Amino acid sequence: MPKLVISLTDSKIKSAISMQKKSFEKNIKLSDGGGLYLLLDRKGGAYWRFDYIRPISKKRATIAIGIYPSCTLARARAKRSEFRELLAQNIDPAIQKQDKQSQCRNNSFRSVADEYRKTEELESSTQRRNQFIWDKLYVAIGEFPIDSITATQILEVCRLYERQGKTDSAKRMRSKASQVFRYAIALGLCQFNVADQISGILKVGKTKHRAAITDEQKLGQLLKNINTHAGRGDIAIDYAVKILPHVFVRPGELRAAKWADIDFKNRTWSYTPPKTKNQTALQHIVPLSDQVLKLFQELYCITGYTEYCFVSMRDKTKTISESTINKRLKQYGFENGETTGHGFRATARTLLDEVLKFPIERIEQQLAHQVRDMHGRAYNRTKYLEERSVMMQAWSDYLDQLTHKNVE
Repeated sequence: MPKLVISLTDSKIKSAISMQKKSFEKNIKLSDGGGLYLLLDRKGGAYWRFDYIRPISKKRATIAIGIYPSCTLARARAKRSEFRELLAQNIDPAIQKQDKQSQCRNNSFRSVADEYRKTEELESSTQRRNQFIWDKLYVAIGEFPIDSITATQILEVCRLYERQGKTDSAKRMRSKASQVFRYAIALGLCQFNVADQISGILKVGKTKHRAAITDEQKLGQLLKNINTHAGRGDIAIDYAVKILPHVFVRPGELRAAKWADIDFKNRTWSYTPPKTKNQTALQHIVPLSDQVLKLFQELYCITGYTEYCFVSMRDKTKTISESTINKRLKQYGFENGETTGHGFRATARTLLDEVLKFPIERIEQQLAHQVRDMHGRAYNRTKYLEERSVMMQAWSDYLDQLTHKNVE
């Protein structure tokens, strides 16, 4: 005759735990019948377990359910019923649990994000900048199945940085999370982009514009200093700092310039900006003024045997580093933050418009910004190239004029 098991109650469990904490003699099993029992260890812990016979091997096995009291008696019994139903179908509950855990790991935010990041085509500098964002997201929600994450969870982690005044970091975290959710939806791993649901809730920080000089006298003094102090360091940096004000491209684009992209005959430099590579993949054309053409010809005699125009003197397979242009500009007598390499873009945009009176559409086009015609179509890369060539020559002549004023 099978042994009669009296079902557990919460009062019985609490009483047994209280006595166990006083004795600390040995582990105790409190059976609830049907294979379910509560294990009380000598340290005072209470753990739900389920004993059963494996369907195929017929060996005894035990599966953990949870810790009392966070896993209640009712919840433990529900799990017992679930496991017994599986056993009736010859399914081993331990194996199914492992499969579910494996599936959760494969569908976790971290694993989906790792797969998504392999599809991104980003410059190494951008990847390094984004790593901070990914690290914070992984710590907060990385191990959660992506279809279980809520908008509230995303908002909480973003607001941790928002409260510290790091509104840009908070917005970038939301944006990166949103990209992962869009990727997961395309793969059928979740149905909703919960990160998009908080896009209008986060605070908008004040935009900090890049430092730029728009005063003619100050700009002339800076150009004079650039020419006067040349030859006191890495020669590739000297030429980069001389050329950048004339072409007003992004400093990273200038640093990555390759000799294969410089057309001396047609006086152009053509390349695809990394910032728009994934969107348009269109080349940007920079017409070379007489002054810039001469500088590139001189530099070719120095670094023309390498792939890059502005090659590092320490490693001929790499370009000059990211911070070198700004560091060099700081040496020319201007206060920290008063001017930056990127600031030459704002300088050119302002003075080409206000002083030289060139059409803003041509200026924006030369800045590699997307400009549309009256029909809403984006101009192609060769549109108005002749007009832009005239503008770039006028700009170089204007910079020379400012330099000579300060020399006199």
